[in-house]
Amino acid sequence: MPKVLQEKKSRIHNEVARQGIMFNKDFGQHILKNPMVITSMIEKAGLRSTDVALEIGPGTGNMTIKLLEKVKKVVACEIDPRLVAELQKRVQGTPFQAKLQIMIGDALKTELPFFDICVANIPYQISSPLVFKLLLHRPFFRCAVLMFQREFAQRLVAKPGDKLYCRLSVNTQLLARVDMLMKVGKNNFRPPPKVESSVVRIEPKNPPPPIPYKEWDGLTRIAFTRKNKTLASAFRQTSVMAVLDKNYKLHCSLHNKEVPEDFNIKEKLEQILTDVEAEQKRARTMDIDDFIKLLHAFNSQGIHFS
Repeated sequence: MPKVLQEKKSRIHNEVARQGIMFNKDFGQHILKNPMVITSMIEKAGLRSTDVALEIGPGTGNMTIKLLEKVKKVVACEIDPRLVAELQKRVQGTPFQAKLQIMIGDALKTELPFFDICVANIPYQISSPLVFKLLLHRPFFRCAVLMFQREFAQRLVAKPGDKLYCRLSVNTQLLARVDMLMKVGKNNFRPPPKVESSVVRIEPKNPPPPIPYKEWDGLTRIAFTRKNKTLASAFRQTSVMAVLDKNYKLHCSLHNKEVPEDFNIKEKLEQILTDVEAEQKRARTMDIDDFIKLLHAFNSQGIHFS
């Protein structure tokens, strides 16, 4: 890249350092300094001039400025008041000032406004809850281009049978199409994190599959507690049977159904698993269709997970 750009970025960081602002690792503050990575992320987002873009953790504003050049409005959510002041100073007196809305606070606790696109270098410790906050956000957004810790990104895109395939994989892929875009080395950040990073593109399925998400989440939580063991083993856990027994009796009560005197939750669960030939299946090899079939079998017999 041209030398001037590199000098400009370093001047910004030096200015921040001179003001005594130390990046807070508790907030996952690793500022993306490579303009080529920023440009690439923005290009892959497919921005339109009419878009409202959401950025979470804008830091010193390197990506924010690039977004402001491309879209109608940027909503930046930042938890650190020191960096908010830095960002405000950076746009003050420029045409970008009117296009930037800064929300001060924790993105997980903040009610997010309408947005078309989310482009962000995500603080890694909030990755999982933030992904689901975005995917359950309404109205739907078009896509999100997000930077994550590499292993987390690999879990998002993992397929059944992969070593990293887990509950995060299947829950995310139920609600969205997820694609790996590029790898980003730790030296592209200041200060460098201890892990490598990757960028993914998340596109929500619109409309979403007609499945009650809380039920789905409850089922996958049980199945992946022991993802290498059989489903029969997972559902035989005492704590699991106690919760499902309580849920079944509540379901019967709400629907004016009588619970048989000889009702046995263990036998009920085993019968359902046998009927759909799932008792010997393992969560790590099951795809979305397998879990949908299993959820329908349980729900149709009055077994609920939420």
